[in-house]
Amino acid sequence: MGTKKIVVLGGGESGVGAALLAQAKGFDVFLSDKGKLGDSYRATLQQAGIPFEEGQHTDSQILTAIEVIKSPGIPATVPLVKALREQGTPVISEIEFAARYTNARLIGITGSNGKTTTSLLTYHLLKTAGFNVGLAGNIGDSFAEQVLNQSYDYYVLELSSFQLDDMYDTHLDVRVLLNITPDHLDRYNYDFQQYVDSKFRILQNARPSDTFIYFDGSQPVTDQLAKQAYAIQKRPIRLDSALTGEGGYALNGQLTAQTGTQTFTIAQADTPLRGPHNAINMLAAVLVAQAVGATDDAITDGLRTFENAAHRLEPVGTINGVQFINDSKATNVDSVFYALSSMDTPTVWIAGGQDKGNDYGQLDELVDKHVKALICLGVDNKKLVDHFGGRVPVIYETQQITDAVAKGLSLAGPGETVLLSPACASFDLFRNYIDRGDQFRTAVAQLADSVIIP
Repeated sequence: MGTKKIVVLGGGESGVGAALLAQAKGFDVFLSDKGKLGDSYRATLQQAGIPFEEGQHTDSQILTAIEVIKSPGIPATVPLVKALREQGTPVISEIEFAARYTNARLIGITGSNGKTTTSLLTYHLLKTAGFNVGLAGNIGDSFAEQVLNQSYDYYVLELSSFQLDDMYDTHLDVRVLLNITPDHLDRYNYDFQQYVDSKFRILQNARPSDTFIYFDGSQPVTDQLAKQAYAIQKRPIRLDSALTGEGGYALNGQLTAQTGTQTFTIAQADTPLRGPHNAINMLAAVLVAQAVGATDDAITDGLRTFENAAHRLEPVGTINGVQFINDSKATNVDSVFYALSSMDTPTVWIAGGQDKGNDYGQLDELVDKHVKALICLGVDNKKLVDHFGGRVPVIYETQQITDAVAKGLSLAGPGETVLLSPACASFDLFRNYIDRGDQFRTAVAQLADSVIIP
């Protein structure tokens, strides 16, 4: 191969898209995946004539690249990535590579929790307002492939810390940092500050004309901001207290966002998203929409017509007056905190799975306030049972989702809620959180068909 050789590590959505874009830009491309490629991705590479390997990484093929585009799922600590960096080969993300080839304005959204909802909502608001906008990053279709085949004026990019770690020169016009809570610490040497620093890469290459939207109630965010003066237009978001300048706040059920002379207000009850965490998510999305010039009417239309992604506080049915909510995406304690904060009825809480070193203590007050029964859905429920045994009046253990749903119905009364919000990974009983949520939804539908309405 020639001297313009790019290697792509990882053959998923981002990797295959990056390979296609690199080929189109005149590079010799080789894709390597240590696992098995999906059938559609393999066919795409074959049709494009891009050489690839699966089930292995061949060092001699990879170490000769002038640049490597790495999947965010591959840790920087694996020997191959270390060897590349030691020999001076740049290792970058798909986002970094694709951003070189678009003049679109880029909106980057990150946070330990809420970034998917905020990214989907921001995209929906801009699309509703008539903007020519794409959605990419940690969600949806490959950014690189969209840059290759589309001509969007704006991109909403959901950015994980892993993607940010491999971004260096990308310039974002609007940046959103929702919160920082302990997560993925196994990738950061169990050092929370390293994870905080990773999230703050959202601010690299900032210009005074850029907009930075952030939740002012996230202690790690405000602490880090206090350490350094960032030359950027700041738009803080607050809960339960008003702002006098630009930014957003939620007070007495009203959401208010202020940018320049534009002040937008809406009652949260007039939107489809509930809970204080979603007040933050909505305010962030509205402030982005204001920053790029959306009108109040368009923002209102967008908020009222938004449908959130599956598995995130998703209502999946009502049986005999009992509402069932699928929050399978809540794989950490912080996400469950938000979910329980959103409950306004007595709740039967279904939790459990593969524990990630959870500290359930931060949920005690909310459990006391909202939870009437706990159903532990997991292979090993000891930690949940030990913590909540003296706190929740009824605890039931099962390894069957159908049993959990049926038991939830029997424990809840009309006007009450059965909430699947696991706080744990799904891998003990399910393929992933999507499989867990899908099985929950199916079990509710089957139970509804079998129950005789009184």
